[in-house]
Amino acid sequence: MDEKKTKREFILLNVGQAVHHADWNWKNIHSPFARIHFIESGSAEILREDHSYTLKAGHLYLTPPHTKHSYSCTGKLSLYYIHIYETLGKQLSIFDMLDFPVEIKADELLVFLIKRLAAINPKLELQAYDPKDYDNSPTLIKNISQYTQNHPGLEMETEGILKQILSRFLVAASDRNLGLDERILKVIQYIHGNIDKPISIKELAQISCLTEDHFIRLFSKQMQCTPGKYINQKKIEQAQLLMLVKNISIKELAYQLGFENISYFNRLFKKIAGENPGKMQRRMLAPKEPPRSR
Repeated sequence: MDEKKTKREFILLNVGQAVHHADWNWKNIHSPFARIHFIESGSAEILREDHSYTLKAGHLYLTPPHTKHSYSCTGKLSLYYIHIYETLGKQLSIFDMLDFPVEIKADELLVFLIKRLAAINPKLELQAYDPKDYDNSPTLIKNISQYTQNHPGLEMETEGILKQILSRFLVAASDRNLGLDERILKVIQYIHGNIDKPISIKELAQISCLTEDHFIRLFSKQMQCTPGKYINQKKIEQAQLLMLVKNISIKELAYQLGFENISYFNRLFKKIAGENPGKMQRRMLAPKEPPRSR
């Protein structure tokens, strides 16, 4: 496993304990940050497009960013939640480069670390459990700000605990690019490094030293989608992330990602993200009334 793939910086967005009584049933969650759940007692399910995972006491579960999923809970459930934001720049996400296990078994040290993480970050406890109440721009910016304003000692301890927890998943992770043709891997790295520019199939074919037809066939076979679809998916994922962390107009957002046709950007965004960018941005920026109870 390439050492560069594991050198990442993570920001803790939320951490805390929650007890649910058949009310952990949120649908169609799709966030730019990763979630880890430690199940203390009870049972529930995480539903993804590809599989349904039954959650068991004494285990941790990882949901990577940009993974559409839902929760199903029909009884009492006690858990700890950890929301993690990966700072990227133009590099590939570690979750794009590696296939992480969904489930790992906790040991005594891991349980202690999770509880310690919650104890030293009380301000990052969720005030409401509906993702619509915290998966939005103001909340994300606020949490990032709170994290960076921590005492240096607590910030270092938090970072160390996060990496220890993630390291348990990393031990069992596999290289997602294992077996990929070197030419396709080179193209993927180029796409991520130039996600803010227009990217043509012609230039990707030149990078791979293949004809356009041969390149499209090889890419589609290895990545299970066309290069155009892959580029669009990654651009819209980046657009959602920029909307969360920057006060930016839709026009400027499109230009920053290499789109010259705003109407096309709007249509593509809605096709991939499920709603048009203006509507999503208004929802993200809408002030949330503080819940009366948790």
